[in-house]
Amino acid sequence: MGYMIGVDVGGTFTDFSVFDSETKRLFHYKHSSTPDDPSRSIVSGIHYILESEGIDPVAVEYLAHGTTVATNALIEKRGARMGLITTKGFKDLMEIGNQKRPSLYDLLKEKPESLIPSGLKCEVEERLLHDGSVKIPLNEEDVRKAVRFFQEQNVTTIAVCTLFSFINPAHERRIREIILEEYPGAYVSISSELVSEFREYSRMSTTVLNAYLGPVMKKYVENFQNSVRESGIAVAPYVTQSNGSIISIAETVECPIKTAVSGPSAGVVGATYIGRQCGIDKIITFDMGGTSADISLIKDGKAQVSYERMVEGYPARIPMIDIITVGAGGGSIAAIDEGGALKVGPRSAGAVPGPACYMRGGENPTVTDANILLGKLNRHKILGGRMDVDWNLAHDAIQKKISEKSALSVEDAAAGIISVVNSNMVRAIRVVSVERGYDAREFTLMAFGGAGPLHACEVARELGITQVLLPPAPGTLCSLGLLMADTRFDLSQSYIMIAEAQNLSEMNRIFSQLTEEGDKMLENEGIAKEDRAFVYSLDCRYERQNYEITVEIPTGEITEEVLAGLVEQFHQEHERSYGYYDQKKKIQMVNYRVGAIGTIDKPDLSEHPVEENPQVPAPVEVRKVRFEGSSEYLDTNIYQRTQLPCGCTVSGPAIIEQMDSTSIIPPGWQAYNDPFLNLIVTYHGGETA
Repeated sequence: MGYMIGVDVGGTFTDFSVFDSETKRLFHYKHSSTPDDPSRSIVSGIHYILESEGIDPVAVEYLAHGTTVATNALIEKRGARMGLITTKGFKDLMEIGNQKRPSLYDLLKEKPESLIPSGLKCEVEERLLHDGSVKIPLNEEDVRKAVRFFQEQNVTTIAVCTLFSFINPAHERRIREIILEEYPGAYVSISSELVSEFREYSRMSTTVLNAYLGPVMKKYVENFQNSVRESGIAVAPYVTQSNGSIISIAETVECPIKTAVSGPSAGVVGATYIGRQCGIDKIITFDMGGTSADISLIKDGKAQVSYERMVEGYPARIPMIDIITVGAGGGSIAAIDEGGALKVGPRSAGAVPGPACYMRGGENPTVTDANILLGKLNRHKILGGRMDVDWNLAHDAIQKKISEKSALSVEDAAAGIISVVNSNMVRAIRVVSVERGYDAREFTLMAFGGAGPLHACEVARELGITQVLLPPAPGTLCSLGLLMADTRFDLSQSYIMIAEAQNLSEMNRIFSQLTEEGDKMLENEGIAKEDRAFVYSLDCRYERQNYEITVEIPTGEITEEVLAGLVEQFHQEHERSYGYYDQKKKIQMVNYRVGAIGTIDKPDLSEHPVEENPQVPAPVEVRKVRFEGSSEYLDTNIYQRTQLPCGCTVSGPAIIEQMDSTSIIPPGWQAYNDPFLNLIVTYHGGETA
């Protein structure tokens, strides 16, 4: 008998999903987060589960967790003291950047704070040409002087980024050797092994971010691994990457920047799995927790991936699931601004002190307080009865901070808070859909996170979406996603060529080399040969364009037929993205990408038998609830989700409560409890937005 445990650390709660591989039982648990040290809530939660369920720690055969350590270190500027080594004449590249302003129309907005202290950028004599040939050999004495200087300045981590090292990494590798000779304890990050692509600023920025986080992540994962061992669990834990896959502790220490959005990415993995179960391949994910809401888009059953995104003001050129994050969660604080307008977020009450109703000393009104006041949340207990809440504290906070500073009654203020936060999330959903050429009405909105199902139908209604999917355990889908993730390494290489038959041999050489590298990396992770797979894509553009579109190809062995398909697919994607295409223009192939995937054993979540003529049970209570767009309180049936029989249909207005979340079924909507215990909620109330 063995157990699989997935752990997702959030700003308010730490979520656990546990699967018993013998009995096929899947259960979930939520534990208050410890923002000062996230590992404390993980370890204490694991201890609680092992003790309460009577699980022998040795029986745990898989443990994975999503971490916010890298993200928090960047936000709070708690990375290591760092030095940079680069080609002579290029030490100011991080300041020059790409000459984009942080805000196009705000001339006073400052650039992000430099991660490299003043005076700790060192140049060394060396120069490679665009084809990788050596113009000026590496001056090794320059490197040794720089390293000794860094030691004197108490630098603990060193980033190395030289010109054209993505074509020829010899100089960077030799620089690393010299650093470790002179300063064996230093953490070293070299750009050629992190980003084998052109665009110098993005490559240097990614390397700097990685070096900045390296020592912090190394300390965290070593402490976490030791704590896991002390609990009696023998297996080495995995950590989630931002691309939705899992990697070993050793790989996490080497490339901590790959974990920058690891938690939210696990939710998208879980959503993809559930969508596949239900036969739904066009999904917009809506993950609303206590601190923020994360939005992503799944098309043809695949999550969209971005190959560069801004992380705390700096470009990080690594594959990440394309997720938009907004400061809109259950703990988002509402306030009246100087102009008298009602604002919600991005500040959050977090886990401590939390919303006013949590009785932990919070005085600011939050989205959770508004939902309790409107009757949408249980006014006495949440988390399946494990946590008490106080309606009066929610009422007093809204009255003092909102009503007394505006013309709004307490009830109208609470309704206003919900309207504002819903509008914030609608805008974010439009960013990943409408603004990228997709019609949101063609998608199913899958809502999860502790607060997602509370707002999903009202948000969908405003977007014109008529179907919402609520997973069996919405509040812990991210931790479930950790049990569904595979191992994946994304490899790339820049080499600009025209998409013509005469370049086929060179294309095949590059893909063959990347595939071989990926195969070795999977072997190092202990993935069996039969469990390895590879996916291929190319970043393409028309000649004289400066930005690329990624196009998937079916194989890494390029024939004239495959090349013709690539060209046709690029034209189609260009038309979808920009509204036009030009068959007369030549297409450049810029970056060659290989995804090396190692399949991991996953829980088998089987169907449940549908009862014959299933009847909706009697409600556990009837509560007065005020829904979006209404000034009246309606009598609303309250149900326990665990009591709903498979195959039954619940008509709104209704509220369905469970340990990890609360689902709102507004008037005009119906919820069907499908064979996988997902609630498929559809709109039947007339015209949509």
